[in-house]
Amino acid sequence: MYQRFPGGTAQSHRSAQANTPAPVPRSVRRAVRAMYIGAAVTLLGIVIDLATLSSLRSAIVKANPHYTAAQIASAEHGEIGLLIAGGLIGAALWFWMAHSCRAGKSWARIVSTVLFGIDTLSMAVGASALAGGGLTRFYGLITWAIGLVTVVLLWQRSSSGYFRAPRD
Repeated sequence: MYQRFPGGTAQSHRSAQANTPAPVPRSVRRAVRAMYIGAAVTLLGIVIDLATLSSLRSAIVKANPHYTAAQIASAEHGEIGLLIAGGLIGAALWFWMAHSCRAGKSWARIVSTVLFGIDTLSMAVGASALAGGGLTRFYGLITWAIGLVTVVLLWQRSSSGYFRAPRD
């Protein structure tokens, strides 16, 4: 009936091997887990920020003693909105980078490193800023440490080979 194409079996076997995704190295799997933990800590940070609103209000009053009660309330509400939005955006970035790094996208490793650098600068500037009490700074330091672990894992030799592998 139908005659096989010469080398058809070997051809289809090679095609199947080319379409098989490369196994995710242990370092990348650990980095992805760390990113998921970072997202959870970031979401927990929103709760911590909301639980420490009295310190936020005190910091606003201390920095701006001439503010009226309405101005203090307005500044407080604006800061609460920024804290929630920043936390949600941060968690979304953690999830996005985790998904992209697990998929082996080389740009995601670079973006993750840049985001860690931005967080490092933010931590340095935040150490001298008015906002944030002890608990807020503590969870910020934990988030930063998770980012450090993630970046170190993403730049290990086994991870580099994974990110260099060709993708469809």
